[in-house]
Amino acid sequence: MSTLVLKSALTFFKKLEKNNNRDWFNENKPEFKTIEADIKKVYNSILETLNTHDDIDKLKMFRIYRDVRFSKSKTPYKTHFGGAFHRTKPKLRGGYYLHIQPNNESFIATGFWEPAKEDLLRIRKEFEMDDTEIRKIINNKKIKNIWGNFVGDEVKTSPKGFSKEHKAIDLIKKKQYIFVKKYTDKDLLLPNFINDVNASFKAIRPYFDYMSDVLTTDLNGVSLVD
Repeated sequence: MSTLVLKSALTFFKKLEKNNNRDWFNENKPEFKTIEADIKKVYNSILETLNTHDDIDKLKMFRIYRDVRFSKSKTPYKTHFGGAFHRTKPKLRGGYYLHIQPNNESFIATGFWEPAKEDLLRIRKEFEMDDTEIRKIINNKKIKNIWGNFVGDEVKTSPKGFSKEHKAIDLIKKKQYIFVKKYTDKDLLLPNFINDVNASFKAIRPYFDYMSDVLTTDLNGVSLVD
């Protein structure tokens, strides 16, 4: 079922790429709404599986309509599906994301996209004090083989209040702590794609457990949540 749905989504978006205008979309909107409803079932099935080994409080599916006010590109529609799975706060932190897009642009991501200012400082302070545990986690063979290295924005030298000579400056200067795993169109249509997504999300759990512990305690290890 999911393979056929994903194939339909890729086919539709390839057509939309060539006809990204309101007239074409309105004419083909019934087809899109059918595909969208089926894709939501795929995302919901992932949500159900995630909740067998994690605690997800909500799934947010992003709309197809683009906000063109501040964009150079004025095409009105996105040519992908995106959905974020939010872990239950305040005790659990981080989240998962699934992006479905043709031309080998699909991917999953996990981690911390835009940490709040206070959270970012707390993470940096933790790494400044001791980077042993985080390095052990991110260099774990299983995580490394699935997810590779951190990606995301970072400052050029060092954040204010931190030494650029610190041994953990490669971690401290990051503004995002994200892992991304890419999929080709062929990967997306394999029968085990959904299982692979879930297995990849499950593999990142030690990282989430550690970061959740950091973000729910002070530097002395005292809990900040009930």
